[in-house]
Amino acid sequence: MRKPKLTVIVPVYNERKTVWEILKRVIALPVSKEIIVVDNCSTDGTRELLKAFEEQWQPDEYTHRLEIIFQPQNLLKGTSVKTGIRRAHGEYVIVQDADLEYNPDDILQLLEHAQNHNAPVVFGSRLLRRVDKCEGIFAFGRRFLSWLFRALYRAEVTDVATCYKLMRTDVAQALPLQSKGFELDFEIPARLRLRGIPIIEVPISYKPRSVREGKKLRLWDGVKAIYVLLKCRLSKE
Repeated sequence: MRKPKLTVIVPVYNERKTVWEILKRVIALPVSKEIIVVDNCSTDGTRELLKAFEEQWQPDEYTHRLEIIFQPQNLLKGTSVKTGIRRAHGEYVIVQDADLEYNPDDILQLLEHAQNHNAPVVFGSRLLRRVDKCEGIFAFGRRFLSWLFRALYRAEVTDVATCYKLMRTDVAQALPLQSKGFELDFEIPARLRLRGIPIIEVPISYKPRSVREGKKLRLWDGVKAIYVLLKCRLSKE
């Protein structure tokens, strides 16, 4: 099997309404890639949809490999992402949430920017482009956590919480990641900066959903994010 340019990791938990569509859109991206889906013991029919998708999928010009991993229990999003990173074969790796908040088409501009600038890391920032609607407390939390990250790590990053963190796979696999939940999104940039790795940002589109629509972030996740940023800064690992 030839080495793909990109590994797309799709962590999934109870995303029956959107997972089929997101996989179709990722597969359609005109770039050599593999897709690693990690289901966190979904209970809403997502697993059955993934099994059906796996049965009908065929390799094509751009998507050479599809791996679907079914966790025996809910091991949280961070564990799913770390599982995908360990199994990645692409030159670059990125996480794609399964809820359609992020547009997979934006992945191409992150990858192009990384290649054109020989950048090991490129983040997609939602704050460099206006989002479609106000998010209230979520938008405030995102801005606060980005401010805290800048203060602690001396890095001009506008959106530390973004899902779109494109990294060279060798860089990602070398990070001693420990987080199990959503807070992994903050441990990753902290570990990168502690190693002196620059973070470049490009603007991306974003269509936020509400808690009623299925958003899974809660206030406690913000508290854990603050803890991880402080812990990494003090440990200097």
